[in-house]
Amino acid sequence: MKTLPLASLATLLLMGMATTVQAADNPLAAERWKTRPLILVAPTADDPQVSRLREELAQPANREAFAEREMVLYTVVGEAGSRNDEPLRPEQTRALLQALDARAGQPTTLYLVGKDGGIKVREEQGWSLEALFGTVDRMPMRR
Repeated sequence: MKTLPLASLATLLLMGMATTVQAADNPLAAERWKTRPLILVAPTADDPQVSRLREELAQPANREAFAEREMVLYTVVGEAGSRNDEPLRPEQTRALLQALDARAGQPTTLYLVGKDGGIKVREEQGWSLEALFGTVDRMPMRR
């Protein structure tokens, strides 16, 4: 029977702990079965889609529809993440991007995650809040 050297065993344990920490840092895990995250990943804050989403959500009817559908807004701009304008820790932002199979600096992409934690929409362009609300309204947990 082969035995692992102590250094190898320590490395394996640390890798397992790192995976656990990453999973625990994923903010989407806390949202599961409670909310529907809408996530905008953009390379820079001056991206027109960032401004467009913020403008649309500032409209009272859209803000009400967003809240009624139990949605929360995550943004990752560059390497800085936030949830409803509250900053995320860097490890939470990395875990969020990893959960979406996304990366900082990618083309601007909008994600809609269902209450079950699955990605329901992934759009780089052509999205609208009205269409997203329609998608949510067709979800089984919404009916």
